[in-house]
Amino acid sequence: MQFSKHLRSVEKSQTLLLNEQSRTLEKGGKKIYKFGFGQSPFLPPQAVIDALKANAHRKEYSPVQGILELREAVAEFYRKTDGIDAKAENILIAPGSKILIYAVLAAFTHADLLVCAPAWVSYVPQARLLGHGVITIPTTFEERWRLTPQALAKALESRADKTIPSVLILNYPGNPDGLGYREEELAALADIARQYGTLVISDEIYGQLHHAGQHVSLAKYYPEGTVITSGLSKWCGAGGWRLGTAVIPEALGQEFKDTLLGIASETYSCAALPVQLAACEAFRYTKETQEYVAQQRRVLAALGEECAARLQKSNIQVHKPEGGFYLFLDFSPVTEVLAGFGLNTSQAVCESLLAETGVALLPGTAFGMQPEQLSARLAYVDFDGVAVLEAAYKSKAAEALPDGFLSGTCAHPLEGINALCDWVARKESLAPSPEHFAAAVG
Repeated sequence: MQFSKHLRSVEKSQTLLLNEQSRTLEKGGKKIYKFGFGQSPFLPPQAVIDALKANAHRKEYSPVQGILELREAVAEFYRKTDGIDAKAENILIAPGSKILIYAVLAAFTHADLLVCAPAWVSYVPQARLLGHGVITIPTTFEERWRLTPQALAKALESRADKTIPSVLILNYPGNPDGLGYREEELAALADIARQYGTLVISDEIYGQLHHAGQHVSLAKYYPEGTVITSGLSKWCGAGGWRLGTAVIPEALGQEFKDTLLGIASETYSCAALPVQLAACEAFRYTKETQEYVAQQRRVLAALGEECAARLQKSNIQVHKPEGGFYLFLDFSPVTEVLAGFGLNTSQAVCESLLAETGVALLPGTAFGMQPEQLSARLAYVDFDGVAVLEAAYKSKAAEALPDGFLSGTCAHPLEGINALCDWVARKESLAPSPEHFAAAVG
């Protein structure tokens, strides 16, 4: 049977592909700094692990929307941590937040999806799988890779068919940039979204990992039009467990929620019951769990700041992260230098880095950047999370981590950062001089 000309063009997720490539090289004996795959290095809290073990025998299907006990726990969690008036009847549980984002997009027969570049790798492919239009809004290093109200309004005005719904995905603290939004920025974006009747999917999966513990949900300013998605993969270190949550605005009505539940029933059916029961313990957000999250923040903030500082000294533009565990690198200052070695695209830069240094980065093209915009994402979590967290707990009496903490516990990622900086320095030292270029042209 010849089906090839009728198949959809869907590339494999570049994050998963890079992780496989890194593993292959590592098995071949090459030292790899795995900065390409954004997986939490920390184990879930012991009480959450114990809850999963205790419920491993629970094999039955759950309600499509998720068990009531968990939905109540999630609603209370949002009321406590974000001041959101969440209710159990408006919470959806799924095997990961990715499928929840897909379900919200799939609820519409036709829609325009708006994303800013750089943006997480799966948003645009999901929209295209569903046949939706995609409007990419470029951002810049100078704008902190943030979406501005002016850019959002311009993009909404540019839509060819304003009779179909518009959906904006906002992700912060961001993947791939590790940056958040200030409250005044959220309020301004909410005003534009409200003016145009735009539905916002606020992907706040890294919200609890805001380094200062000061994450603010967009739903505070746009409660009637914001779907909040999150889960256990980041702040609870349980990515492979696949547990996602969504808070659906009551203002969207029962029909919208019923559509989502219909999509869920015909696709994923439900999240695994043992995982849901373990999640009940996580979302109780006890003092012990809060301390666990606070220690993660201390480590990620300190390590992210140190990595950014070293990179900034090496002619790489990067902002100090505000949450999560990512840095978005802009190689613009060394564009001409790298071009002298035939490195004219972000993909070429990342391939050269991996081959020459073992530093694995994900190119900016994976996040919607143009190939010639030399950029890449760095996930600075290639360390032993169990050992690092244990050391952090032992030092918890101090506000700042003690001197030597990072060099003693996070030596591997810091070594990788140094390798990256040394690579840039070597390219600069070996680059032909302007006089050489002039002579060659002459």
